[in-house]
Amino acid sequence: MPREFDVPHFYRSSIISFVKKSRRITDPRKRDLSPSVLEFGPVRFKIARHFGFCYGVENAIEIAYRALEENPDKRVFLLSEMIHNPRVNANLQQRGVQFLCDTAGNQLIPFDTLTPHDIVIVPAFGTTLEIQAELDRRGINPYAYNTTCPFVEKVWKKSREIGLQNYTVVVHGKRYHEETRATFSHAIAEAPVVVVRDLEETKNLAKVIRGEASAAFFFACFEDRFSQGFDPNLHLQRIGVVNQTTMLATETQAIADLLWRAMVDRYGEENIDEHFADAKDTLCYATKENQDATIALIEDGGDLAVIVGGYNSSNTSHLVELCEQKMPTYFICDADEMISPTRIRHLGIDTKTVRETDNWLPMNPLGCAPIDIVLTAGASCPDALLDEVLRKIISWFPEASSIDTVLGPYHDQMLD
Repeated sequence: MPREFDVPHFYRSSIISFVKKSRRITDPRKRDLSPSVLEFGPVRFKIARHFGFCYGVENAIEIAYRALEENPDKRVFLLSEMIHNPRVNANLQQRGVQFLCDTAGNQLIPFDTLTPHDIVIVPAFGTTLEIQAELDRRGINPYAYNTTCPFVEKVWKKSREIGLQNYTVVVHGKRYHEETRATFSHAIAEAPVVVVRDLEETKNLAKVIRGEASAAFFFACFEDRFSQGFDPNLHLQRIGVVNQTTMLATETQAIADLLWRAMVDRYGEENIDEHFADAKDTLCYATKENQDATIALIEDGGDLAVIVGGYNSSNTSHLVELCEQKMPTYFICDADEMISPTRIRHLGIDTKTVRETDNWLPMNPLGCAPIDIVLTAGASCPDALLDEVLRKIISWFPEASSIDTVLGPYHDQMLD
């Protein structure tokens, strides 16, 4: 039985949470990746088998609200956004939580203003050893309320393990994402480190490993993404690949495979264990499940996709990337972005800017084939936000069936 977290009721929902619970009952081993389908007559929603709050996010929310409950007379701070969802962060701020830094690491409140009586919560992404030491000097235990995701800590543990075996740590991630900044800091305590953003950057690293490119080429390609004193001629002889847990799992695997092949080309397959450490077990199960469920969702087909999540959410952006390959896709942070059936405001992940699109929702008259809307969300998105999206779209179709009628089959499944 998976652990149940004490998450505030206002993050749950009467539709999405209900469907999720029904699927857990009928498919407890999570083997069926087919979408849940809600048919409202002129509009039909295909909802991913896995999405929304993961173990690490629910753990973080439970700890943060417990910190507030246990310390009503103290100042409570978060190092930065606890997770990448504006609704969740705003709810915490409304309860008095203050953010010490923004997501880029820029100081919002000076550490010098902190006292030993203050509570500082580490976000789900973890934090650097440097910030940890900074808080320690001020008499604050940064891990009294530690919301660091256990799967992020697993990456740190693996980095330490392979570093102690004299392997260099190659991190697949976004160099200045909070999680990768934290992983970089923890990893350099035991090993040389280099960060690769994607497969194209990895191809450049492979050239250096094979001896096809020089150290100067390495330093030009990976400026500000390697640890101090990094020597590509020495430190790329033995490597292991770990990842930012929110990256595209298939890309992490492709990066590891490419670097493994580069090592085989340089040193021979018979010697590969001396040059390449197996670190596959650092992939986050929730990230992989959500991405696999999204692929199954896409294969089932749809007229368009609506993906809900924070605009700075890495794991959500990868779901958008998957859907964009097959259908019109709209990345929104909440239902307010759907201005009308003819206009939507959404994030373009290619430009990282919010834009508006007209005529986004086809309004088929009753009697024609229903509009198929693919619906999913990032790992930090509350179910309640998807409820709001679904209800708003239904409201634009007067002929739509009632929610109680549509949920009837799922209610029957739960009684069986």
